[in-house]
Amino acid sequence: MRAEFRRSSARGATPPTLGLYDIACLAGGPQRVVETALIALSERGVVVVRRARVRAVGGTDGDRPVEPIEPIERALLGLCPRIVRADVVFGELMGGRAVAEIERRLVSYGLLTSHRRRPTRVGRRHLEAVREGGEFPAYVFDGPAAVPDRVLRRAVWEAAPEPSDPGWRVMWTGVALAPDDDTDSGGHPGCGSDGGHGCGGGGHGCGGGGGGGGD
Repeated sequence: MRAEFRRSSARGATPPTLGLYDIACLAGGPQRVVETALIALSERGVVVVRRARVRAVGGTDGDRPVEPIEPIERALLGLCPRIVRADVVFGELMGGRAVAEIERRLVSYGLLTSHRRRPTRVGRRHLEAVREGGEFPAYVFDGPAAVPDRVLRRAVWEAAPEPSDPGWRVMWTGVALAPDDDTDSGGHPGCGSDGGHGCGGGGHGCGGGGGGGGD
């Protein structure tokens, strides 16, 4: 799954292509990237998430999917050849090289701010367009609240940490807004999910609300 991004100022340039984890980072920061990796690998039968533990299943080569494995997925699998605590997985990956590279790439495209790694106005517009395109699964935008499988949804909710950065707490249709973001997205209602890391619910959820102030 890839989404083409066109920057209006780059006339004649080949537009970069954003993948699953680029969109996840734009929608919810490093934590959403790790959540997305856990969900995607669980759906493909590569890992099992239960009781705040993560376990890789199957063989090391032949039993894993033949499709390309992204750097964040390789990093995750490298942490859990056996059962490992979910807080270790989140802690290692959120501050790791794979996530840092995703953020660096999004900054270079003008989709994240360079200092605080917040979505820019262009980044939010692109994220909204990608969501409307329907190419990516809903959990990329809304987190575990959008996972159809109830068991997996609850497992990832329980595994993920409470977001510590208030810059990602105010959500609008899955787009993470910082307190110092620009005001053109203000006044939009929060998402109506019923819990977890999705917008508007209890548990780890972010309370719905409008955007804050300037890029």
